[in-house]
Amino acid sequence: MERSDFARLPRHVGIIMDGNGRWAKAHKLAVALGHRQGTENLREIIRHTDDLKIEALSLYAFSTENWRRSPDEVAALMQLILDYFASEIDELDEKHVRITILGDKSGLPEKQRATLLNAEDRTRHNDGLRLNIAINYGGRAELVRAARALAQRAAAGELRPEEIDEDRLAAELWTAGQPDVDLLIRTSGEMRLSNFLLWQCAYAEFVFPEELWPDFSVASYDRALQVYAARDRRFGGRNAQA
Repeated sequence: MERSDFARLPRHVGIIMDGNGRWAKAHKLAVALGHRQGTENLREIIRHTDDLKIEALSLYAFSTENWRRSPDEVAALMQLILDYFASEIDELDEKHVRITILGDKSGLPEKQRATLLNAEDRTRHNDGLRLNIAINYGGRAELVRAARALAQRAAAGELRPEEIDEDRLAAELWTAGQPDVDLLIRTSGEMRLSNFLLWQCAYAEFVFPEELWPDFSVASYDRALQVYAARDRRFGGRNAQA
């Protein structure tokens, strides 16, 4: 669909890409192949988001809890980071996409950390789609990090405690300067946030399509955007008919 086909589009979409393991199991494949298949449709979802001129797209790729998975699965996910950026960074840069990594890069292996830092540095001045990729990310950890930064500023006398408000806290988040999430999509039918963008999703609309992530197509994405467009967003208030 074209941008004109939607009554209203979100400024910021978040996606929890869930269901790779179940897809692999259903196809009698190794879990690692499920994750690899999950990256195949990612290219088209990002392109479509860019074509629609949506400002920001945040993808949950690897959480702080994912380290608890089997060593083989973790190794496969780490390799996918290298493979994905090796194949996609040129096109993303050409399309003026600006990449931001949400999460603690210092906790990643050296090759992965260097790859992510290079992607951020290379696209830092791009003015197109803001592509946020959450890797080694946890929403609670992000809030603790922001609180510590504000506490350090207060202890140094740069900031009075009473000056700490929502705007100052938001400015310390990895998504600083970006709009809050308007639409949160979690594939595979699961209905939970799993510690993803807790602050940014305060007033997000949630859509939970049944498709497993490798089966989530551009048409599936358009259906979720149409659902969003039909929602009555009140932000804690009432509409005129209520």
